[in-house]
Amino acid sequence: MDYAATLLAKLPAALRRDRGFDRLVAALETYLPDDQVALIMRAYDFGAAAHEGQTRKTGEPYITHPVAVAQELADMHLDAQAITAAILHDVVEDTDASLDDIREKFGDEVALLVDGVSKLDQIQFRSRAEAQAESFRKMMLAMIEDIRVILVKLADRLHNMKTLGAMPEEKKRRIARETLDIYAPIANRLGINRMKVELEDLGFRYLYPMRYRVLDKALKKSKGTQKQIVKRISEEFETALEAEEIEAEVIGREKHLYSIYKKMAEKKRLLSDVVDVYGFRIIVDDPTTCYQVLGIVHGLYKPMPGRFKDYIAIPRINGYQSLHTTLFGPKGLPLEVQIRTRNMDRVAESGVASHWQYKAEDRVDATPQRRAREWLSSLAELQKTDSSEEFLESVKVDLFPDKIYVFTPKGDIMPLPKGSTTVDFAYAVHTDIGNHTVAAKIDRALVPLRTQLSNGQTVEAVTSRNANPNPNWLTFVRTAKARTAIRQYMKNLRSNESIDLGKRLLDRSLKDLDSSLRKIGKVRMNEALTELGFNNASELYEQLGLGERLAPLTARFLLGSKVEGDATIEQASLTIAGTEGMVVSYAKCCYPIPGDEVMGYLSSGRGVVIHRNVCGNLSNFRKQPEKWISVSWEQEIEREFQSQIQCETRNKTGVLAEVAATIADCGSNIEQVEVLGRHDDCSMLSFLLLVRDRRHLAQIMRNVRKMPNVIRVIRDCA
Repeated sequence: MDYAATLLAKLPAALRRDRGFDRLVAALETYLPDDQVALIMRAYDFGAAAHEGQTRKTGEPYITHPVAVAQELADMHLDAQAITAAILHDVVEDTDASLDDIREKFGDEVALLVDGVSKLDQIQFRSRAEAQAESFRKMMLAMIEDIRVILVKLADRLHNMKTLGAMPEEKKRRIARETLDIYAPIANRLGINRMKVELEDLGFRYLYPMRYRVLDKALKKSKGTQKQIVKRISEEFETALEAEEIEAEVIGREKHLYSIYKKMAEKKRLLSDVVDVYGFRIIVDDPTTCYQVLGIVHGLYKPMPGRFKDYIAIPRINGYQSLHTTLFGPKGLPLEVQIRTRNMDRVAESGVASHWQYKAEDRVDATPQRRAREWLSSLAELQKTDSSEEFLESVKVDLFPDKIYVFTPKGDIMPLPKGSTTVDFAYAVHTDIGNHTVAAKIDRALVPLRTQLSNGQTVEAVTSRNANPNPNWLTFVRTAKARTAIRQYMKNLRSNESIDLGKRLLDRSLKDLDSSLRKIGKVRMNEALTELGFNNASELYEQLGLGERLAPLTARFLLGSKVEGDATIEQASLTIAGTEGMVVSYAKCCYPIPGDEVMGYLSSGRGVVIHRNVCGNLSNFRKQPEKWISVSWEQEIEREFQSQIQCETRNKTGVLAEVAATIADCGSNIEQVEVLGRHDDCSMLSFLLLVRDRRHLAQIMRNVRKMPNVIRVIRDCA
């Protein structure tokens, strides 16, 4: 019996369906054929069996979460594979089921979607920030392959936000901040307005609960008056449109809390000034009628100068299309009016998801899909960055939608973020253009490269074959693409220089030992590279050139010689990264332990001696920078290290025994005790301890500091 069959055999039939799933099936049956609905029902049975016994923080069975995520996607009419992946998206992460099980039961397409959404819990990271950034990077790169990955993830985040109340306060704020910084902007970038608005309002609610409550209360108070005004103005619009025999739907738009809050914060306006802005949407059948309606509403109420935007002729970066105008309404009240077609309204609410929502012959304009593909191709370039955190920051820069529109010399429209410079423009055209730019023209006049662009300008990049990016450009470029390309060039340049320098340093160190790279030969070099974990000699030379390894030590390692010294020196080559095969000892002046910022010093006869960066003796070593070595602690260290603390205590009988007992209770051995000084009412005691790391030492110091007869505790450092 296979894994899925075993799971299903354990699950009572009564538990296989719930009301949430019944609602989902009812929604699916409105647009999917029976065989595809049957596939989703099988996925539910598999997921319910796998998650059996698991509950959410709210107390509900865990399977209710994947079903709710699937419901969000069903409301957008996504295909069967995406709905199936939504139901199974936590199975690999939270149960014993594997990706292979999903691939076998539901196919490669579903397995790829599930894998793209899954977090990276199996991999060890240096920090939570790195884990989150790497998880985000993986998700975004999976999205490049299949955009449904991000749609599943957005639906997952939306349901998590709706049930966030059960989480601890700190976790609520962290998840809410991440939602406002990353997921709501992604929904906006993909044009999914409905989801963006919900994510923003929920994120606002949990990140700033007090501000949310105040705004919510104020809005509810003003809603009665607002409804009357909105109804009256809507009727005026409808009457004017009927007089011109135009079929249109007039909707009074409700303001969203987060948009009100942002407007107050950005424009430094009072709540009353923001709440009293009324919004209307007029939906018609075709684009030509949109412009006709614009003329009618401008005839009813005077337009505000400078507040008209034509997003039909020039769509937003996410494919959104509409006419926007602001009018002086009754008693001077500002009226914000959006005029669009039904197809444009569908795209505005569903964005890239509208691709799946309707049959091919009824499919809306492909603008959102084209724009999304363009953005995804730019993400493929961004992912060349070194670190996941850098990638995350680059994508954040690219997510915020305040755009300007400039023209190429051929008249093509180029959208760029506000604040973009001529260098950003050059890289937006093509990476090679940016890399070889030497000058720029705006409206045919030469300008400095750091000049910021404005709407409607015609921009030209002047290039030279021999030109290269200038590192100083990083101080003023605005787009993630430009920043990534410049950093990539600088990294490659530094890498080539480091390889050359490292090779020369190693050859010089070998010559000091009466040898050379030529004498070492390829066989010994390949053996050493394998032992040190390098793929090729260039990687070793680069580390030497960057100072991450020391050439004299590497030379001795290549020759197979040991550094002679005292037999009592501790062999700890695995505890310090970058010193494999070398003799390592720990300085007695500062007693470094895991978690400390450290440096290595190449000492004659002692190999590499590890010091804390705050060690007082380092001033002597700084005169010989060629003997420094960059070192770092390994991740998992199973051993103890010496450390020293000093305690100032009151002169009471038995106080030494009390302190010693407290240290022992913290799981530490005392190797040595010394009385450094004694006065009439207090003494200074020094303890040499064995500890695992900084955290262990901090725990000991905290517990000792709490003792009634202890005045203060410090860590000793020369």
